[in-house]
Amino acid sequence: MRIDLATEPGSPERPNEDWVSTSAPAAGQGGTLVLLDGVTPPAGDDGCVHSVPWFTARLGGSLVELSASRRDLTLSEILAASIHRTADAHRSGCDLSHPRTPQATVVLARWDDRRVEHLVLSDSVLLLEAPDGTVRPSLDDRLDRLPPGTLASEEIADARARNKEGGFFTAAADPGVASRAVTGETPRAGVRALAAMTDGASRWTEMFGEGDWTAALEMLRKAGPQGLIGRVRELERADTERVHLRRGKRHDDATAVLVEL
Repeated sequence: MRIDLATEPGSPERPNEDWVSTSAPAAGQGGTLVLLDGVTPPAGDDGCVHSVPWFTARLGGSLVELSASRRDLTLSEILAASIHRTADAHRSGCDLSHPRTPQATVVLARWDDRRVEHLVLSDSVLLLEAPDGTVRPSLDDRLDRLPPGTLASEEIADARARNKEGGFFTAAADPGVASRAVTGETPRAGVRALAAMTDGASRWTEMFGEGDWTAALEMLRKAGPQGLIGRVRELERADTERVHLRRGKRHDDATAVLVEL
């Protein structure tokens, strides 16, 4: 097994709100992958005294611990327990009902000698590569299916769609969103490699159209996660007319990880 990962903030003036970790259990079989993309709140009150990096570190740490040590729990149960644990850590001093309480997208994968389990919540992506080179993306496409205008402003998105039925879901303070995640299981023999990217890195495919998901995984294999992120930065700088960057930040936090099983 070989693991390669890289993460880079969108701006050196702001902390990186992405979080990534992998683990190889002491038994020597299998492993886990956790990737989070913290959601940057708009300026102003979000009801919480803690930063997004504080939240992603707490949530990510719990996800790594439970996914590695609690093989009796499903990934959805692990996400629910980790959200609950993180909420308890700041429930007494923060307004967790605020729509912008700290939150994150989630990719969670776990494998052993029998199977590869996965979970995706919101717009980060997980890629599963079969032995014949076929690449299958696991995506939560709720953001892409929102009615026109839903994301026209932060206020509209919060009121109509954020963690709401018919909208999209992120890991915030409600453990119930774990049931909304996209989950699946693949026989271990059917997976040669897996890769995960936050949307700052998956721009290579989703925004700039440099290649499909198969090409993205091959880019990760040849250039490494740092090479893919570097290419994304080049494309962002070249898009001075914002032909591709029609929505969102010019430079977003970007994280990618490749696991060769």
